[in-house]
Amino acid sequence: MSDKAILEFRGSKYEFPVVEGTENEVGINIKTLRGGSGLITLDPGYKNTGSCESGITFLDGEKGILRYRGYAIEELAEKADFLEIAFLLIFGELPSREELHKFHEDIKHESHVDEEMKKIINGFPKSAHPMGVLSSLTSALIAFNPTSVNVASDEAMYNAIVRIMAKFPVLVAWTMRKKMGLPLEYGDDNLGYVENLHKMMFKRPNKEYQLNKVVIEALDQLLILHADHEQNCSTSTVRIVGSSHAGLFASLSAGISALWGPLHGGANQAVLEMLEAIAADDGDTEKYMAKAKDKNDAFRLMGFGHRVYKNFDPRARILKQAADEVLGDLGIEDPILDVAKGLERVALEDQYFVDRKLYPNVDFYSGIIYRALGIPVEMFTVMFAMGRLPGWIAHWREMRLRMEPIGRPRQIYIGENSRSFKTLDQR
Repeated sequence: MSDKAILEFRGSKYEFPVVEGTENEVGINIKTLRGGSGLITLDPGYKNTGSCESGITFLDGEKGILRYRGYAIEELAEKADFLEIAFLLIFGELPSREELHKFHEDIKHESHVDEEMKKIINGFPKSAHPMGVLSSLTSALIAFNPTSVNVASDEAMYNAIVRIMAKFPVLVAWTMRKKMGLPLEYGDDNLGYVENLHKMMFKRPNKEYQLNKVVIEALDQLLILHADHEQNCSTSTVRIVGSSHAGLFASLSAGISALWGPLHGGANQAVLEMLEAIAADDGDTEKYMAKAKDKNDAFRLMGFGHRVYKNFDPRARILKQAADEVLGDLGIEDPILDVAKGLERVALEDQYFVDRKLYPNVDFYSGIIYRALGIPVEMFTVMFAMGRLPGWIAHWREMRLRMEPIGRPRQIYIGENSRSFKTLDQR
Protein backbone atom coordinates (compact mmCIF):
# COMPACT_ATOMS: atom_id res chain seq x y z
CA MET A 1 0.00 0.00 0.00
CA SER A 2 1.27 3.46 -0.89
CA ASP A 3 2.08 5.67 2.06
CA LYS A 4 0.75 8.73 0.25
CA ALA A 5 -2.52 9.79 -1.35
CA ILE A 6 -2.51 12.11 -4.35
CA LEU A 7 -5.18 14.68 -5.12
CA GLU A 8 -5.23 16.17 -8.59
CA PHE A 9 -7.16 19.41 -9.12
CA ARG A 10 -6.99 21.87 -12.01
CA GLY A 11 -3.65 20.63 -13.22
CA SER A 12 -1.94 20.58 -9.83
CA LYS A 13 -1.16 17.56 -7.68
CA TYR A 14 -1.08 17.47 -3.92
CA GLU A 15 0.29 14.64 -1.79
CA PHE A 16 -0.98 13.66 1.63
CA PRO A 17 0.32 11.03 4.06
CA VAL A 18 -1.76 7.94 4.74
CA VAL A 19 -2.16 6.86 8.37
CA GLU A 20 -3.04 3.36 9.48
CA GLY A 21 -4.49 2.35 12.82
CA THR A 22 -3.70 -0.75 14.84
CA GLU A 23 -6.85 -2.43 13.49
CA ASN A 24 -5.84 -1.66 9.87
CA GLU A 25 -8.15 1.32 9.53
CA VAL A 26 -6.73 3.64 6.88
CA GLY A 27 -7.14 7.40 6.66
CA ILE A 28 -5.73 10.29 4.66
CA ASN A 29 -4.17 13.04 6.77
CA ILE A 30 -5.35 16.25 5.11
CA LYS A 31 -4.23 18.78 7.70
CA THR A 32 -2.10 20.56 5.03
CA LEU A 33 -4.88 20.53 2.41
CA ARG A 34 -6.15 24.09 2.84
CA GLY A 35 -2.73 25.62 3.37
CA GLY A 36 -1.27 23.94 0.30
CA SER A 37 -4.16 24.05 -2.13
CA GLY A 38 -6.78 26.45 -0.77
CA LEU A 39 -9.28 23.56 -0.79
CA ILE A 40 -11.30 22.09 2.06
CA THR A 41 -13.39 18.93 2.23
CA LEU A 42 -17.19 19.01 2.61
CA ASP A 43 -18.56 16.19 4.75
CA PRO A 44 -21.95 16.95 6.35
CA GLY A 45 -22.27 15.05 9.60
CA TYR A 46 -18.55 14.15 9.45
CA LYS A 47 -19.47 10.60 8.36
CA ASN A 48 -16.18 10.22 6.48
CA THR A 49 -13.99 12.46 8.61
CA GLY A 50 -11.69 11.33 11.41
CA SER A 51 -11.45 14.10 13.99
CA CYS A 52 -8.71 12.46 16.04
CA GLU A 53 -6.57 9.42 16.70
CA SER A 54 -7.80 7.57 19.76
CA GLY A 55 -6.74 4.51 21.72
CA ILE A 56 -9.93 4.06 23.75
CA THR A 57 -12.60 2.17 21.79
CA PHE A 58 -12.63 0.17 18.58
CA LEU A 59 -15.79 -0.80 16.75
CA ASP A 60 -16.40 -2.51 13.43
CA GLY A 61 -19.99 -2.08 12.42
CA GLU A 62 -19.79 -4.54 9.54
CA LYS A 63 -18.58 -7.38 11.76
CA GLY A 64 -20.45 -6.38 14.93
CA ILE A 65 -17.27 -5.87 16.99
CA LEU A 66 -16.96 -3.54 19.99
CA ARG A 67 -13.84 -3.44 22.19
CA TYR A 68 -12.80 -1.19 25.07
CA ARG A 69 -9.00 -0.77 25.16
CA GLY A 70 -8.70 -4.03 23.19
CA TYR A 71 -11.04 -6.11 25.38
CA ALA A 72 -14.17 -7.59 23.76
CA ILE A 73 -17.38 -6.10 25.14
CA GLU A 74 -18.84 -9.59 25.58
CA GLU A 75 -16.02 -10.61 27.94
CA LEU A 76 -16.08 -7.34 29.86
CA ALA A 77 -19.85 -7.48 30.39
CA GLU A 78 -19.54 -11.02 31.73
CA LYS A 79 -16.45 -10.70 33.93
CA ALA A 80 -16.03 -7.07 35.03
CA ASP A 81 -18.11 -4.53 36.90
CA PHE A 82 -18.82 -0.94 35.93
CA LEU A 83 -16.16 0.61 38.16
CA GLU A 84 -13.49 -1.65 36.66
CA ILE A 85 -14.65 -0.62 33.18
CA ALA A 86 -14.53 3.05 34.14
CA PHE A 87 -10.93 2.66 35.34
CA LEU A 88 -10.02 0.75 32.17
CA LEU A 89 -11.49 3.36 29.82
CA ILE A 90 -10.05 6.35 31.66
CA PHE A 91 -6.59 5.09 32.56
CA GLY A 92 -5.99 2.50 29.83
CA GLU A 93 -5.59 -0.72 31.83
CA LEU A 94 -7.74 -2.92 34.04
CA PRO A 95 -7.06 -2.05 37.68
CA SER A 96 -5.28 -4.31 40.13
CA ARG A 97 -7.18 -5.20 43.29
CA GLU A 98 -5.29 -2.45 45.15
CA GLU A 99 -5.93 0.15 42.43
CA LEU A 100 -9.63 -0.68 42.28
CA HIS A 101 -9.95 -0.49 46.07
CA LYS A 102 -8.22 2.89 46.17
CA PHE A 103 -10.33 4.20 43.27
CA HIS A 104 -13.54 3.20 45.04
CA GLU A 105 -12.43 4.55 48.41
CA ASP A 106 -11.40 7.87 46.86
CA ILE A 107 -14.76 8.08 45.10
CA LYS A 108 -16.65 7.42 48.33
CA HIS A 109 -14.64 10.16 50.04
CA GLU A 110 -15.77 12.69 47.40
CA SER A 111 -19.38 11.54 47.13
CA HIS A 112 -20.90 14.44 49.05
CA VAL A 113 -22.53 17.25 47.08
CA ASP A 114 -22.67 20.78 48.46
CA GLU A 115 -25.99 21.34 50.24
CA GLU A 116 -26.54 24.50 48.23
CA MET A 117 -26.99 22.29 45.17
CA LYS A 118 -30.35 21.33 46.66
CA LYS A 119 -31.47 24.94 46.23
CA ILE A 120 -30.71 24.66 42.52
CA ILE A 121 -32.59 21.41 42.01
CA ASN A 122 -35.51 22.66 44.10
CA GLY A 123 -35.78 25.60 41.70
CA PHE A 124 -36.88 23.26 38.93
CA PRO A 125 -40.55 22.32 38.59
CA LYS A 126 -41.37 18.59 38.72
CA SER A 127 -42.34 18.88 35.05
CA ALA A 128 -38.75 19.73 34.01
CA HIS A 129 -37.16 17.07 31.83
CA PRO A 130 -34.53 15.17 33.84
CA MET A 131 -31.90 15.66 31.14
CA GLY A 132 -32.23 19.43 31.43
CA VAL A 133 -31.96 19.14 35.19
CA LEU A 134 -28.89 16.88 35.00
CA SER A 135 -27.11 19.11 32.51
CA SER A 136 -27.75 22.15 34.69
CA LEU A 137 -26.61 20.41 37.87
CA THR A 138 -23.42 19.18 36.21
CA SER A 139 -22.67 22.68 34.98
CA ALA A 140 -23.44 24.06 38.45
CA LEU A 141 -20.70 21.87 39.92
CA ILE A 142 -18.26 24.34 38.39
CA ALA A 143 -19.41 26.99 40.85
CA PHE A 144 -18.46 24.73 43.76
CA ASN A 145 -15.22 23.58 42.13
CA PRO A 146 -14.04 26.76 40.37
CA THR A 147 -10.37 25.92 39.84
CA SER A 148 -9.44 24.54 36.42
CA VAL A 149 -7.75 21.16 36.15
CA ASN A 150 -3.99 21.26 35.81
CA VAL A 151 -3.65 18.66 33.04
CA ALA A 152 0.11 18.56 33.53
CA SER A 153 -0.41 17.11 36.99
CA ASP A 154 -1.36 13.43 37.27
CA GLU A 155 -2.64 14.06 40.78
CA ALA A 156 -4.86 16.99 39.73
CA MET A 157 -6.27 15.00 36.82
CA TYR A 158 -6.96 11.99 39.04
CA ASN A 159 -8.66 14.13 41.69
CA ALA A 160 -10.91 15.79 39.11
CA ILE A 161 -11.89 12.41 37.68
CA VAL A 162 -12.63 10.95 41.11
CA ARG A 163 -14.67 14.01 42.01
CA ILE A 164 -17.04 13.75 39.05
CA MET A 165 -17.27 9.94 39.27
CA ALA A 166 -18.32 10.44 42.89
CA LYS A 167 -20.80 13.25 42.49
CA PHE A 168 -22.47 12.31 39.21
CA PRO A 169 -24.43 9.33 40.65
CA VAL A 170 -25.79 11.65 43.34
CA LEU A 171 -26.96 14.10 40.68
CA VAL A 172 -28.54 11.27 38.69
CA ALA A 173 -30.38 9.96 41.76
CA TRP A 174 -31.49 13.42 42.84
CA THR A 175 -32.78 14.14 39.34
CA MET A 176 -35.01 11.07 39.48
CA ARG A 177 -36.15 11.68 43.04
CA LYS A 178 -37.07 15.26 42.16
CA LYS A 179 -39.20 13.92 39.30
CA MET A 180 -40.92 11.44 41.63
CA GLY A 181 -41.36 13.88 44.53
CA LEU A 182 -39.09 11.92 46.88
CA PRO A 183 -36.63 13.40 49.43
CA LEU A 184 -33.07 13.74 48.21
CA GLU A 185 -30.94 10.88 49.55
CA TYR A 186 -27.20 10.44 50.01
CA GLY A 187 -25.36 7.21 49.43
CA ASP A 188 -24.18 4.32 51.56
CA ASP A 189 -20.42 3.78 51.79
CA ASN A 190 -20.98 0.11 52.60
CA LEU A 191 -22.27 -0.59 49.10
CA GLY A 192 -20.56 -0.97 45.75
CA TYR A 193 -20.72 1.79 43.16
CA VAL A 194 -23.76 0.50 41.22
CA GLU A 195 -25.57 -0.81 44.32
CA ASN A 196 -25.16 2.62 45.87
CA LEU A 197 -26.56 4.33 42.77
CA HIS A 198 -29.60 2.05 42.82
CA LYS A 199 -30.22 2.64 46.53
CA MET A 200 -29.95 6.41 46.14
CA MET A 201 -32.49 6.25 43.32
CA PHE A 202 -35.03 3.90 44.88
CA LYS A 203 -34.77 4.14 48.69
CA ARG A 204 -38.24 4.98 50.01
CA PRO A 205 -38.84 6.98 53.19
CA ASN A 206 -39.66 4.79 56.21
CA LYS A 207 -39.04 1.61 54.25
CA GLU A 208 -36.02 -0.68 54.34
CA TYR A 209 -34.13 -0.88 51.05
CA GLN A 210 -34.00 -4.38 49.55
CA LEU A 211 -31.11 -5.19 47.22
CA ASN A 212 -31.90 -7.57 44.34
CA LYS A 213 -28.80 -9.20 42.83
CA VAL A 214 -30.40 -9.79 39.40
CA VAL A 215 -31.49 -6.16 39.20
CA ILE A 216 -28.02 -4.88 40.17
CA GLU A 217 -26.31 -7.16 37.65
CA ALA A 218 -28.65 -5.97 34.89
CA LEU A 219 -28.06 -2.32 35.80
CA ASP A 220 -24.31 -2.95 35.94
CA GLN A 221 -24.39 -4.45 32.43
CA LEU A 222 -26.46 -1.58 31.08
CA LEU A 223 -23.93 0.93 32.35
CA ILE A 224 -21.00 -1.10 30.98
CA LEU A 225 -22.57 -1.42 27.52
CA HIS A 226 -23.20 2.32 27.35
CA ALA A 227 -19.79 3.32 28.73
CA ASP A 228 -18.24 4.29 25.39
CA HIS A 229 -18.94 4.06 21.69
CA GLU A 230 -16.12 5.81 19.88
CA GLN A 231 -16.67 9.25 18.25
CA ASN A 232 -20.44 9.59 18.58
CA CYS A 233 -22.26 12.93 18.78
CA SER A 234 -21.98 13.49 22.55
CA THR A 235 -18.40 12.23 22.81
CA SER A 236 -17.32 14.42 19.91
CA THR A 237 -19.07 17.31 21.66
CA VAL A 238 -17.12 16.67 24.88
CA ARG A 239 -13.87 16.62 22.92
CA ILE A 240 -14.56 19.75 20.89
CA VAL A 241 -15.74 21.74 23.93
CA GLY A 242 -12.72 20.51 25.88
CA SER A 243 -10.43 21.48 23.01
CA SER A 244 -11.05 25.12 23.93
CA HIS A 245 -9.55 24.16 27.33
CA ALA A 246 -12.98 24.34 28.93
CA GLY A 247 -12.99 22.40 32.20
CA LEU A 248 -14.08 18.80 32.66
CA PHE A 249 -17.46 19.63 34.22
CA ALA A 250 -18.33 22.15 31.50
CA SER A 251 -17.34 19.70 28.78
CA LEU A 252 -19.44 16.94 30.36
CA SER A 253 -22.45 19.25 30.64
CA ALA A 254 -22.20 19.92 26.91
CA GLY A 255 -22.02 16.18 26.27
CA ILE A 256 -25.19 15.63 28.29
CA SER A 257 -27.02 18.20 26.17
CA ALA A 258 -25.85 16.47 22.98
CA LEU A 259 -26.97 13.10 24.34
CA TRP A 260 -30.45 14.47 25.03
CA GLY A 261 -31.48 14.41 21.36
CA PRO A 262 -33.88 11.66 20.17
CA LEU A 263 -31.42 10.64 17.44
CA HIS A 264 -28.78 9.88 20.08
CA GLY A 265 -29.38 9.07 23.75
CA GLY A 266 -33.09 9.80 23.57
CA ALA A 267 -33.64 6.78 21.32
CA ASN A 268 -34.41 4.39 24.20
CA GLN A 269 -37.09 6.79 25.44
CA ALA A 270 -38.50 6.91 21.89
CA VAL A 271 -38.69 3.09 21.92
CA LEU A 272 -40.89 3.04 25.01
CA GLU A 273 -43.10 5.82 23.68
CA MET A 274 -43.59 3.76 20.50
CA LEU A 275 -44.42 0.65 22.54
CA GLU A 276 -46.95 2.61 24.60
CA ALA A 277 -48.61 3.89 21.41
CA ILE A 278 -48.87 0.34 20.01
CA ALA A 279 -50.24 -0.97 23.31
CA ALA A 280 -52.87 1.77 23.27
CA ASP A 281 -53.91 0.53 19.81
CA ASP A 282 -54.81 -2.97 21.07
CA GLY A 283 -51.17 -4.10 21.00
CA ASP A 284 -51.41 -5.28 17.41
CA THR A 285 -47.71 -5.85 16.65
CA GLU A 286 -48.38 -7.49 13.28
CA LYS A 287 -50.17 -4.34 12.13
CA TYR A 288 -47.26 -2.11 13.10
CA MET A 289 -44.61 -4.35 11.59
CA ALA A 290 -46.59 -4.20 8.34
CA LYS A 291 -46.66 -0.41 8.63
CA ALA A 292 -42.87 -0.45 9.12
CA LYS A 293 -42.50 -2.32 5.81
CA ASP A 294 -44.72 0.13 3.94
CA LYS A 295 -42.54 2.83 2.39
CA ASN A 296 -45.57 5.11 2.07
CA ASP A 297 -46.43 4.87 5.76
CA ALA A 298 -45.06 7.59 8.08
CA PHE A 299 -44.69 5.14 10.97
CA ARG A 300 -41.09 4.66 12.06
CA LEU A 301 -39.99 1.55 13.91
CA MET A 302 -37.79 2.65 16.81
CA GLY A 303 -35.07 0.47 18.34
CA PHE A 304 -34.26 -1.62 15.28
CA GLY A 305 -31.12 -1.39 13.15
CA HIS A 306 -28.18 0.91 13.85
CA ARG A 307 -26.29 3.64 11.99
CA VAL A 308 -22.94 2.00 12.69
CA TYR A 309 -23.68 -1.70 13.07
CA LYS A 310 -24.67 -3.42 9.83
CA ASN A 311 -24.95 -6.67 11.73
CA PHE A 312 -26.42 -7.55 15.13
CA ASP A 313 -25.36 -4.94 17.69
CA PRO A 314 -23.10 -6.93 20.07
CA ARG A 315 -24.48 -4.96 23.01
CA ALA A 316 -28.01 -6.00 22.08
CA ARG A 317 -27.08 -9.70 22.24
CA ILE A 318 -25.95 -9.23 25.83
CA LEU A 319 -28.96 -7.15 26.85
CA LYS A 320 -31.43 -9.60 25.30
CA GLN A 321 -30.28 -12.22 27.80
CA ALA A 322 -30.29 -9.67 30.63
CA ALA A 323 -33.84 -8.62 29.72
CA ASP A 324 -35.03 -12.23 29.81
CA GLU A 325 -33.40 -12.75 33.22
CA VAL A 326 -34.80 -9.54 34.73
CA LEU A 327 -38.33 -10.11 33.47
CA GLY A 328 -38.20 -13.73 34.61
CA ASP A 329 -36.84 -12.93 38.07
CA LEU A 330 -39.22 -10.06 38.75
CA GLY A 331 -42.22 -11.90 37.31
CA ILE A 332 -43.46 -8.73 35.64
CA GLU A 333 -46.70 -8.78 33.69
CA ASP A 334 -46.83 -5.63 31.60
CA PRO A 335 -48.71 -5.13 28.31
CA ILE A 336 -45.95 -2.78 27.12
CA LEU A 337 -43.37 -5.52 27.55
CA ASP A 338 -45.68 -7.99 25.82
CA VAL A 339 -45.72 -5.65 22.82
CA ALA A 340 -41.92 -5.49 22.90
CA LYS A 341 -41.65 -9.29 22.86
CA GLY A 342 -44.05 -9.44 19.92
CA LEU A 343 -42.01 -6.94 17.90
CA GLU A 344 -38.79 -8.75 18.78
CA ARG A 345 -40.20 -12.11 17.64
CA VAL A 346 -41.29 -10.74 14.26
CA ALA A 347 -38.00 -8.89 13.68
CA LEU A 348 -35.93 -11.99 14.37
CA GLU A 349 -38.06 -14.29 12.18
CA ASP A 350 -39.53 -12.15 9.38
CA GLN A 351 -37.39 -12.37 6.23
CA TYR A 352 -37.94 -8.67 5.45
CA PHE A 353 -36.21 -7.61 8.68
CA VAL A 354 -33.60 -10.38 8.60
CA ASP A 355 -32.52 -9.51 5.03
CA ARG A 356 -32.16 -5.83 5.96
CA LYS A 357 -30.44 -6.68 9.24
CA LEU A 358 -33.04 -4.67 11.16
CA TYR A 359 -32.35 -6.44 14.42
CA PRO A 360 -33.41 -5.10 17.83
CA ASN A 361 -30.62 -2.80 19.01
CA VAL A 362 -29.25 -1.71 22.37
CA ASP A 363 -31.89 1.04 22.70
CA PHE A 364 -34.69 -1.49 22.29
CA TYR A 365 -33.51 -3.79 25.07
CA SER A 366 -32.26 -1.06 27.40
CA GLY A 367 -35.67 0.60 27.32
CA ILE A 368 -37.35 -2.71 28.19
CA ILE A 369 -35.00 -3.33 31.13
CA TYR A 370 -35.23 0.21 32.48
CA ARG A 371 -39.02 -0.03 32.46
CA ALA A 372 -38.86 -3.41 34.22
CA LEU A 373 -36.58 -1.87 36.88
CA GLY A 374 -39.17 0.81 37.58
CA ILE A 375 -37.21 3.70 36.09
CA PRO A 376 -39.48 6.40 34.60
CA VAL A 377 -39.25 6.74 30.82
CA GLU A 378 -38.03 10.35 31.09
CA MET A 379 -35.03 9.05 33.07
CA PHE A 380 -33.85 6.61 30.40
CA THR A 381 -31.47 9.09 28.77
CA VAL A 382 -30.18 10.14 32.20
CA MET A 383 -29.23 6.51 32.80
CA PHE A 384 -27.49 6.50 29.41
CA ALA A 385 -25.49 9.53 30.58
CA MET A 386 -24.58 7.73 33.80
CA GLY A 387 -23.17 4.86 31.76
CA ARG A 388 -21.41 7.09 29.24
CA LEU A 389 -19.69 9.18 31.95
CA PRO A 390 -16.38 7.23 32.01
CA GLY A 391 -16.19 7.26 28.22
CA TRP A 392 -16.64 11.02 28.13
CA ILE A 393 -14.00 11.44 30.84
CA ALA A 394 -11.60 9.14 28.99
CA HIS A 395 -11.94 11.10 25.74
CA TRP A 396 -11.60 14.47 27.49
CA ARG A 397 -8.46 13.23 29.26
CA GLU A 398 -7.00 11.74 26.07
CA MET A 399 -7.70 14.91 24.10
CA ARG A 400 -6.06 17.15 26.71
CA LEU A 401 -3.02 14.90 27.22
CA ARG A 402 -2.47 14.71 23.46
CA MET A 403 -2.65 18.52 23.37
CA GLU A 404 -5.06 18.43 20.44
CA PRO A 405 -5.74 21.82 18.78
CA ILE A 406 -9.00 23.67 19.29
CA GLY A 407 -11.79 22.29 17.11
CA ARG A 408 -12.63 24.70 14.30
CA PRO A 409 -14.55 23.16 11.36
CA ARG A 410 -14.64 25.02 8.04
CA GLN A 411 -17.60 25.64 5.75
CA ILE A 412 -18.57 26.26 2.14
CA TYR A 413 -20.32 29.61 2.10
CA ILE A 414 -23.55 29.65 0.04
CA GLY A 415 -24.94 33.05 1.10
CA GLU A 416 -25.26 36.40 -0.67
CA ASN A 417 -22.31 37.97 -2.46
CA SER A 418 -20.96 41.38 -1.44
CA ARG A 419 -23.69 44.05 -1.51
CA SER A 420 -24.11 47.64 -0.37
CA PHE A 421 -26.00 48.62 2.74
CA LYS A 422 -29.42 50.22 2.20
CA THR A 423 -30.73 52.77 4.64
CA LEU A 424 -34.09 52.22 6.28
CA ASP A 425 -35.82 54.55 3.76
CA GLN A 426 -34.41 52.51 0.84
CA ARG A 427 -35.65 49.11 2.02
